Amino acid sequence: VVPGETALAFYRAKNPTDKPIIGISTYNVVPFEAGQYFNKIQCFCFEEQRLNPQEEVDMPVFFYIDPEFAEDPKMAKVDLITLSYTFFEAKEGQKLPLPGYQ
Repeated sequence: VVPGETALAFYRAKNPTDKPIIGISTYNVVPFEAGQYFNKIQCFCFEEQRLNPQEEVDMPVFFYIDPEFAEDPKMAKVDLITLSYTFFEAKEGQKLPLPGYQ
C-alpha cells in the first residue's frame, strides 16, 4: 500500500460450530508506532456480526496510510505494517467501548 492511496482488504471469518454466533471484532496495528498513520474509512470492527452455523464470510476493510508516514523519521525503517483482528463472542447486553471514548 502506498501512503496516501486507499486500499481494500478482506478478512475471512468462519463459524465452525453448530450454533449461531454474534461477535464483535477489534483490531491491532503492528508496529504500534505505525498505528497513528492507519486510517479506516469503512470497517466491520466494533459492530456486531452474526455468523450462522458453519458460515464463512469475507469482511471488507477500506483504509489508507496517512502520507505523513513517509515523512516521519521514526518510520524510515518500517516497511511492513500488520493489521490483525480478534473476534470476541458478544454477551447479551454487553458493548465494547470504542477506543478513546468514555
